Amino acid sequence: MSFQDIQNTFMAHIRQSASQPAPKGIEERRMAIYRDLFFNNIEGFITSGFPVLRTLYSNDDWNILVRRFFVEHDCVSPYFLDIAGEFVNYLSHGYVKTATDPVFMIELAHYEWVELDVSICQQDDNEILINTALAVTPLYFSQTARNLSYQFAVQQISVDHQPVTPSSQPNYFVVYRDFDDEVHFLTTNPMTALLLSLIEASPAISFDQLCHQVIQHAPQFSYEQVSIGAEQTLQAMANKGVIVTKNQA
Repeated sequence: MSFQDIQNTFMAHIRQSASQPAPKGIEERRMAIYRDLFFNNIEGFITSGFPVLRTLYSNDDWNILVRRFFVEHDCVSPYFLDIAGEFVNYLSHGYVKTATDPVFMIELAHYEWVELDVSICQQDDNEILINTALAVTPLYFSQTARNLSYQFAVQQISVDHQPVTPSSQPNYFVVYRDFDDEVHFLTTNPMTALLLSLIEASPAISFDQLCHQVIQHAPQFSYEQVSIGAEQTLQAMANKGVIVTKNQA
């Protein structure tokens, strides 16, 4: 058996010890240590990354959920920091819910993961703060910000507050990293979410182009109404570094 075959056998047993035999010649006591070490590391990373979600499960149900991730999901990234993102990807695409899972689990998990995502994402060195009039500034959505919407009011979820049906209207958020590298969550509204999504979809868009695109989505407003509201909103977002421009040199 080649070394690679031994590695594959070792990992198959670590993930599914009940059905996959251990490599020959390794003491069971040592294999038990490895099994616990691998799983406990994964469980620890997921628990620390999703503290609110964790509180909604009993110890047994939480371990079953993490064990399913451990067994069923093939992580694309080898980095520990990416485990939380892999967990969200698993819940979103590979996981079949059980009776113990809250209906909002995927949205809550994503909401909790975004904090880590924003805290470690790479900043675009060409991005600069806007210090000129918005009307003459190419607008960009910062690489260290996220424009989000959820069916559930995820920011309110706790052990004592677990909604069983979605909100009557979507819940909008901006998550961004400030100038001191602190992550903040900001509740927004449909118009702000629309403005930010249009900027994100059309990098370097001008303020005038943006206002005309908004009117296409909300024809009940005049250009003057849109421009006044957009200027106030975007200036506030620019002050926080959510909307930026880029160094053209």
